[in-house]
Amino acid sequence: MKFAHAAMLAALLGASDALSSFGFHRATPSSNVLTTSLEMVASEVSTENQLMPRKKTKEERLQLASRGLQVHVVGLSIHHASVEVREKLAIPEIEWNEASKDICSTGQVAEAAVLSTCNRFEVYYAASDPRQAMACLTNYLAKRSGLTVSVLRQNLFMLSGEDAVWHLMRVSGGLDSLIVGEGQILSQVKQCHYHSIEEEGSGGKVLSRMLEKSVTAGKRVRSETGISKGSVSISSAAVELSEMYSQKDLNLPFSEARLAVIGAGKMTRLLIIHLASRGLKNITIVNRSLGRPEAMQEEFPEIDIEIKLMDDLWDVVGQSDIVYTATSSTDYVITEELLQQNALGGGRPLMLVDIAVPRNVGDDCKNVPNVMAYNVDDLKAVVAKNTATRQKEMIEAEHLLREEANSFIGWRESLSAIPTINRLQETANAFREEELEKCTKKLGNSNLTDKEMEAVERLSRGIVNKLLHGPMAHLRKSESVEGKQAAVKELNAMFRLGQKEPNDKKNNRGRGR
Repeated sequence: MKFAHAAMLAALLGASDALSSFGFHRATPSSNVLTTSLEMVASEVSTENQLMPRKKTKEERLQLASRGLQVHVVGLSIHHASVEVREKLAIPEIEWNEASKDICSTGQVAEAAVLSTCNRFEVYYAASDPRQAMACLTNYLAKRSGLTVSVLRQNLFMLSGEDAVWHLMRVSGGLDSLIVGEGQILSQVKQCHYHSIEEEGSGGKVLSRMLEKSVTAGKRVRSETGISKGSVSISSAAVELSEMYSQKDLNLPFSEARLAVIGAGKMTRLLIIHLASRGLKNITIVNRSLGRPEAMQEEFPEIDIEIKLMDDLWDVVGQSDIVYTATSSTDYVITEELLQQNALGGGRPLMLVDIAVPRNVGDDCKNVPNVMAYNVDDLKAVVAKNTATRQKEMIEAEHLLREEANSFIGWRESLSAIPTINRLQETANAFREEELEKCTKKLGNSNLTDKEMEAVERLSRGIVNKLLHGPMAHLRKSESVEGKQAAVKELNAMFRLGQKEPNDKKNNRGRGR
């Protein structure tokens, strides 16, 4: 036991001496740290050379997040691009993760998430080199859409850092929507976040946290302000537009118009709700299958819903005054040629209201006599008054969104402390191992048991951990971005972290120890 006590005392003195010399002596990280670093570099090179990189572990994502990944968004919306351009980039929700994985496959983009709706197409991503990442994304979008890079650049917008965070907060809060305060976009952002954290998602630590914060922000805006009260959706705006133009285009009161809807998704359900609120009780639904229309029949027993399959499409169109289209088809369902083939040109007036993206109604339908065709871009005039009446709620909503944006930005900046904490632990551990090695050599003939040497090892680790607890706790507790940056700078200077320094053994030569 005498030798064990001597070993413990030597370890205690050695570790304390090493830690007290942080500001004066330089140390090279131990060989196992260098080996780990080389393995990480080799792993990254291997990953970049793979066409489809493997799923990163939680630890790897955290490490990537701390390396200075900045958030960005690139895309187009109804504010910047026409529906003709938007529909070429539209991606069905079932393919969001596949597209995100393709975007990340080259290595320039570390994390990505796709948000594609009828009014916008956006890619949120995180990358350390924004120029390379933007070039990668532009090429991907050009290849996918078939549009030239020059055409894309005329329509795309790109935001970085705090601007990208603020944009997503406004999107989730409904402030960037065509119809201010509409609720469907929050559900879509929520799905974007959900897909980003799936096993096949590419959200990563930074992007998934930003999306999660945006969902929280969207919920707060709708529960703590009146921005969603009495708001309209794309579906209700389509009903309002057809009601507004019914007399002019059809020479018929809206209440007497015969109505049909092609498709049986979420938009159709909303159309039924808004049509019923205006007293219209007779609606024909045309769909490829019977399942969803029959479910709507059960959900709305007070509405007389007639169900037809696509084989009867042209009979239904010929018997209707207003036809709403809301299918997920990537091809046109109604075109000038098809109208003429089915003898629907030049007869009684017909109104086509297309709320799908990609569009279901070809633009050439406007050439057919007595056919009036509208799409989502035509809804702007209908909803202009909606925005004007919501200015007060928008200001209140922006205050709440700013709180959530600042919360994420503060968290993002806190990741910069992770490399400093890691370097501090590595440097302290390097000193500990060197002093422990010296101690072990001096006590080489003491015949210590494995259990006694393990106790010495634990003692040295305990000393290091207790001494480092204060500096690391101070670093973590700095709440403001400025405070966090100042703390990181102080610790780096105090302990000379990140400097390549010679081994202690070389520094000790000639001291006569």
